[in-house]
Amino acid sequence: MKMNRLGRTDILVSEICLGTMTWGSQNTPEEAFEQMDYALDHGVNFFDTAELYPTTPLSAETYADTERLMGDWFEKSGKRDKVVLATKVAGPGRPYIREGEPITGAVVKEALDASLERLKTDYVDLYQIHWPNRGHFHFRGAWNYNPYKQDKAKASAEIAEILEALGDCVKAGKLKAFGLSNETTWGTQKYLTLAEAKGLPRVATIQNEYNLLYRHYDLDLAELSHHEDVGLLAYSPLAGGILSGKYLDGQKPAGSRGSINGDIGGRLVPQQQAATRAYVELAAKHGINPSAMALAFCLTRPFMASVIIGATTMDQLKVNIGAADLKLSDEVMTEIAKIHREYPMPI
Repeated sequence: MKMNRLGRTDILVSEICLGTMTWGSQNTPEEAFEQMDYALDHGVNFFDTAELYPTTPLSAETYADTERLMGDWFEKSGKRDKVVLATKVAGPGRPYIREGEPITGAVVKEALDASLERLKTDYVDLYQIHWPNRGHFHFRGAWNYNPYKQDKAKASAEIAEILEALGDCVKAGKLKAFGLSNETTWGTQKYLTLAEAKGLPRVATIQNEYNLLYRHYDLDLAELSHHEDVGLLAYSPLAGGILSGKYLDGQKPAGSRGSINGDIGGRLVPQQQAATRAYVELAAKHGINPSAMALAFCLTRPFMASVIIGATTMDQLKVNIGAADLKLSDEVMTEIAKIHREYPMPI
């Protein structure tokens, strides 16, 4: 398994990261434990979670259960020191999480302490801002995105306050590095600029969506990654399972994410069908599992720090981790480029 550095830190992570958002809802604790054991045994040293998880479905009743489950595994296995652990503080909007309040410096410290207790550890390697206070274009928001209502002074002041709190947490030994998620180029650069000016911790990573159906990161964020050494942690690299082909022609297999929450966060729309079919047919033409092809493509991107996989079955997990060993031919890459030109952003 190839290892990559997180930003300008000394933290090395596997190019495949084990995602956890189904643990405690679609997956039982026993299944989650099996996934963690298997991943660690097959070269994956990077696990990503969040106080928000599990997500399928999101609920006040299951809030933070994934972190609790992982804490139980760390306690039982004694393998906390084998894992690079990432978690996240939730942004505003969920009434059952701090009454939906925005992220402040105090919230960062409170949420981190709560995560540490649930995870049964005294530090996390990477602590991430799950989404910004000011709003963003992620979660299918690109179609009506309007940043012009944002308060300029307030947005900058909030970032500065969050950054100061993160610096305090680093000094206290509670986190090693921090990252952003569902962030924009301006937001990321603002964190970088303030960190340099104030001598505070630097952004190491951005966790944004990236897959064959949604490649926004290829543009200005890729340029930022190159110049500032901020790597992408790609979430939903299979577009919520769509790129496996299992939802083609209206299918919704029992127990799948599509059967539970309907449109998979707005991704399961008619516009994706033709593009998905083209990618699935391309994989079949070359004798490749379509999920493995989609993941292997993500791993070719020069800005990629790690690709976050998610699986509800061990068979899926084995295919996903195995994608690290798949090298796509020039012919396949050329055909992927042709499909992308025809269907540039179908979700």
